[in-house]
Amino acid sequence: MNSKVFLKSLPDVPFVFEAQLSLYTTYRVGGVAQVLALPETENQIKYLMDFSKKKHLPFRVLGLGSNILVSDLGLPGITCCMKHFQGIKIEGKTITALAGTALDDVVRASIKEGLSGLENLSGIPGSVGGAVFMNAGAFKTETFDKLISFTVLKEDIVKEIKKEDVKYEYRKVWGLEGCVILSATWRLDGGEKQILQNRREEILRSRSAKQPLDYPSAGSVFKRPVGAYASKLIDDCGLRGLKVGGAQVSTKHAGFIINYQEATAQDIYNLIKEVQKIVKAKTGFELEPEQIFWGKFE
Repeated sequence: MNSKVFLKSLPDVPFVFEAQLSLYTTYRVGGVAQVLALPETENQIKYLMDFSKKKHLPFRVLGLGSNILVSDLGLPGITCCMKHFQGIKIEGKTITALAGTALDDVVRASIKEGLSGLENLSGIPGSVGGAVFMNAGAFKTETFDKLISFTVLKEDIVKEIKKEDVKYEYRKVWGLEGCVILSATWRLDGGEKQILQNRREEILRSRSAKQPLDYPSAGSVFKRPVGAYASKLIDDCGLRGLKVGGAQVSTKHAGFIINYQEATAQDIYNLIKEVQKIVKAKTGFELEPEQIFWGKFE
């Protein structure tokens, strides 16, 4: 669509035309978004969804870009980046956060208030919306453990969904297709602030020691297969350090693929496929990507 049409049609929503998505993803790769919208309010998000529907445009929701691999060829239509749709509200032992809020900011806020239940999620780089969408987790804790409800926007209707009314499991939540997650609410337990802070620091030290945080990545590439661990399977197949172009299986943690040296999205995609092929051939396990692929890949 012509840029002038967008300029006239999106008067109340901050946006960037032909935005370089490598600046908005943690892999630091990806092509151009035809329109990158940066809504700050619920009404702006509603407007974007309605506009894209009326104009028959592709519409995607991007959080903090931490679990996405965007094609080098870019994305048509509207990419709705939620990074400015932020906010945290605490009432007693209940904490509510808007979808664009960094999950780690919610963890820090809960600890500051002496609330326990999220501290094991320290250091997860994604947004609240992304964490709910995939039931993100770490250190034997998942987003849904203390979650009580979340709100979504679907077809111009804002709806609160109770945890007990949705099917969820490891890294999967059902029934969210066509929805934009707007907020999430947790009910936490009381705890001693210093103990919670100590646990947070322990988690962050462990992440720093075991994960390749000095290179762009999107976290764990594959889901944990039943009866095994993806990183161990990859390691046992001798794939630690395997490279395709500028992408590499991390030598620090085989479950990560890193942008080692000016990788393209296609490099990363090809390496993911190569790892899957070799692990399947050598072990029989089929590794399912945890990450989401947007756009066209060869």
